Amino acid sequence: MSPVKTLKTDILIVGSGAAGMAAAAAASDFGVSATVADDRNAPGGVLNQCVHSGFGLGRYGKEMTGPEYSGEEFRRFADSSAVYLPGCRVLSLAADRTALVSNAEGLCRFSFDECILATGCTERSLWSLSAAGTRPEGIHTAGEAQEMIELGGYDTGSRIFILGSGDIGQIMARRFVQLGKTVVCMAEQNGHIGGMKRNQDECIRAYDIPVILNSTVTEVHGFPHITGVTLHHIDSGIDELIECDTLITALGLEPDKTLAEDLKTADGYPRWLHFCGNADFVHEIADSASAQGEKLGITVAGRILNKRKEV
Repeated sequence: MSPVKTLKTDILIVGSGAAGMAAAAAASDFGVSATVADDRNAPGGVLNQCVHSGFGLGRYGKEMTGPEYSGEEFRRFADSSAVYLPGCRVLSLAADRTALVSNAEGLCRFSFDECILATGCTERSLWSLSAAGTRPEGIHTAGEAQEMIELGGYDTGSRIFILGSGDIGQIMARRFVQLGKTVVCMAEQNGHIGGMKRNQDECIRAYDIPVILNSTVTEVHGFPHITGVTLHHIDSGIDELIECDTLITALGLEPDKTLAEDLKTADGYPRWLHFCGNADFVHEIADSASAQGEKLGITVAGRILNKRKEV
């Protein structure tokens, strides 16, 4: 077996969403080498499936869709000297500041001085709850459903039940109605709707989405495809069977720090490892993630330049 090839970069950035692209472009402006690895084949991350408007006002002074915003960020990124590696999955990070990377040509190892994780976030699924019943077809997280519809061209059922009232759940509720489907209800365990007020106005109220507060799903029915759910009313303790052929969960997002798990000690993460965008904390808007990535890119580039001065 041939030895694994080792490559060198000043900064390795994992993820080419809004934050990753901004960090790479900003860092490379200072003359350091920045390499962006992403397991997807196109930059932009989830922005490419967000066909709704609401992006760009803070950063560009105009309202855009997700793909339009991604395009603006990519133009900045492409004009920089940063290296972009699509279809390139970072398998692991090691304490000696190396990363094992897999691509179409096989395995290679990157050596770096600083690393930025811009890996986004993961969605909590229905199975993070103690819901009983079967595990039939027709259950998706809101992000999965959005990707299926907007990028894959797939369809869902016609009677949609949405569990959780976060921003992505509200946006998808509107999208389902636009596609001619019926949102039978949105259930929220708290006593108030979540998400941004803008989405409450433009999605829930504007499209008359029925919302049941203080409620949650305790059982799933049907097999091999979902036929309904048991909705538990928390205040009254009453259980209600609601028929549906699709269950969408919008139960919240969690920063994806998976690659860093083995590096964390009692003192925290190594000083050379940084998080930005939704991998650091969940940003309400992409403009904020870009701004944070840009600032971090400048800071990390400064750290490298200062080290060189000390040598």
